[in-house]
Amino acid sequence: MYWIFILVAVIFVIYLIKRIVSRDEDNLKNGGKFDIAREIMGYVAIIVVIVLIRTFVVTPIKVNGDSMNDTLYDGEIMLLKKYEKDDVKRFDIVVLDYNNEKLIKRIVGMPKEDIEYKDGELLINGEVIADDYGKGDTEDFVDYCGEDEYFVLGDNRENSVDSRMIGCISVEDIDGTSDFIIYPFNKWGKVNK
Repeated sequence: MYWIFILVAVIFVIYLIKRIVSRDEDNLKNGGKFDIAREIMGYVAIIVVIVLIRTFVVTPIKVNGDSMNDTLYDGEIMLLKKYEKDDVKRFDIVVLDYNNEKLIKRIVGMPKEDIEYKDGELLINGEVIADDYGKGDTEDFVDYCGEDEYFVLGDNRENSVDSRMIGCISVEDIDGTSDFIIYPFNKWGKVNK
């Protein structure tokens, strides 16, 4: 993914140099002066805005592995909305940090809830909740989310490292939500939630 950034940066530098040389020659022919600082500042402002958007608002994220099949597939690229990390809801798809890896999972349990899977049914605080996303058999389990903790599961329950193994995740571990595929282009659009 970083090679794209490097390629764009190289193309930009080449374009900038050509433009400066071209303008400088035109201005000198006409006896005018060329203000290189003003020219460069416009481009620097564009780069700063792009970096700020990627850092704080939205950035691409790649699906790695099969843990979210049949909703998401390995290699798909989604938009990670960083600004929604504090406003997650049950069944939202989130991106989280775990052991220096980005995991894409679905929120199942919210803070201060008892989560249980029993005989193929999801129970939250003892009430059955429809789980339309789970694929495969889900073994029975019981857990509790503390304050500011969430229980996450992969949609492919038979092939997922999730809260059943790593425990509930802290709100600080959530990078944001993701519900929009940008690649492959034939799947461009919102993910069926």
